[in-house]
Amino acid sequence: MTPRPHSFAPYMTMVGIALTFGAYLSLAQQSNAQKPQGQRPAHHPVDLTVIKPEGVGFSSERLERLHTFMQQTVDQKEIAGIVTILARHGKVVDYRAYGVSDMASGTPITKDAIFRDFSMTKPVTGVAMMILYERGKWLPSDPIAKYIPEFAKLKVFSGVDAEGKMILVDPDHAPTMGELMTHTAGFSYGNGTTLADAMYKDLKVRQSRNLQDFIEKMAKIPLLYQPGKGWIYSLSMDIEGYIVEKLSGQSLPQFMDNQIFKPLGMRDAGFFVPQSKRDRFASLYENGSDGKLIPDSTNGGGFGDYSTLPTMPSGGGGLVSTAEDYYRFAQMLGYGGELNGTRILAPATIHLMTSNHLPASLLTGEYRIGLQVLRPGFGYGYNVAAVFDPAEAELPEGKDTFLWDGAAGTWFWVDPTNDIVFVGMIQRMRGGNPNVEYLSRSLVYQALVDRRNKKGPLYPRRVSQRQIHEY
Repeated sequence: MTPRPHSFAPYMTMVGIALTFGAYLSLAQQSNAQKPQGQRPAHHPVDLTVIKPEGVGFSSERLERLHTFMQQTVDQKEIAGIVTILARHGKVVDYRAYGVSDMASGTPITKDAIFRDFSMTKPVTGVAMMILYERGKWLPSDPIAKYIPEFAKLKVFSGVDAEGKMILVDPDHAPTMGELMTHTAGFSYGNGTTLADAMYKDLKVRQSRNLQDFIEKMAKIPLLYQPGKGWIYSLSMDIEGYIVEKLSGQSLPQFMDNQIFKPLGMRDAGFFVPQSKRDRFASLYENGSDGKLIPDSTNGGGFGDYSTLPTMPSGGGGLVSTAEDYYRFAQMLGYGGELNGTRILAPATIHLMTSNHLPASLLTGEYRIGLQVLRPGFGYGYNVAAVFDPAEAELPEGKDTFLWDGAAGTWFWVDPTNDIVFVGMIQRMRGGNPNVEYLSRSLVYQALVDRRNKKGPLYPRRVSQRQIHEY
């Protein structure tokens, strides 16, 4: 976004000729005290045209290191195909596709390839929840049971007795909506070894017929720990999906389509891939025991072939999208809730969602999921990880960066301090090397050679004597 000229005449045009000089001077001074250096006008157009990196502080020469790394991973068949988008100040400086969409056919991957987002669905569900928060539908301090009465009598797992039966106790307090949004309510995915975890599998929670059936099953399973006293990656965002439906009166797919996808121009985002788009649907692979890619054996992570709209849409992992779709979503977050003249959320709401809400007692390195380790400087907000002290977390990005990733390796981050948005899309289950998510961070920031913020303030910082005389 081009900075507004720091001249007197444009400002007078904006505020109106009727203002007296005294009022103008006062307003300019107040604006300088109140407007942060990086704040922009309210309208942020979307333009995927790639510009020269030097125009926004990147080095073209150094960005070649990112290109070389990505190309090597596909050449060595560590990843089948990759699409990445890098932007600063809303200007795309790098947008590339590497490798193939399908290894058997050798079909080259294209920028409009459709990917399984898996857990990158969670931030989208978080935005859906925050839209309803802004409408006065819920508060972080509310008990979850206020919106899901079935959860009113949840117990907490507290070990096993001499006969091997579960010991259940009452929660110290009813789990709250804020705890639901931060994975601290006590729910799980059922991947642990406790008897409570086993109930997720026994009840086939993730194979529920619909979200109501899912909630009824979840109500039978005890929490794994006292609310707020632990952190376990969980089905919390699927519970959020049910709450979105209940509070909005729409299905989760309908609400997301009407309130997020269509307003942001996310044309291919959704919970299934229609026949007309199947040729763009990237094949799914997994990391084999020998480190080589093999065809997926997880049945699409349990979501099948995505050929039809699911009867139980997953707010925790069910979306598909293109890299551009997700870039539009991420850039909206980076712009403080608005994109292309459409406001989804207020800046204060984005700040609430993307700030760390975990106490220091949980940021010890004990809790993790995949590549993400909760530690000093690296916490969790509402449906996204939050980097509140990059140096402490040993990361190169700016303060207040937020991010997340998906089971098939998709990843994104938004760095408000440096005004950077990055989206990376791959389809590789079960991890594997190289660690493209974190290596891409170091390769991006080593190419950022001018970290100064060139956006400029909305109003002049001072009024010169020459401007006074001219007036």
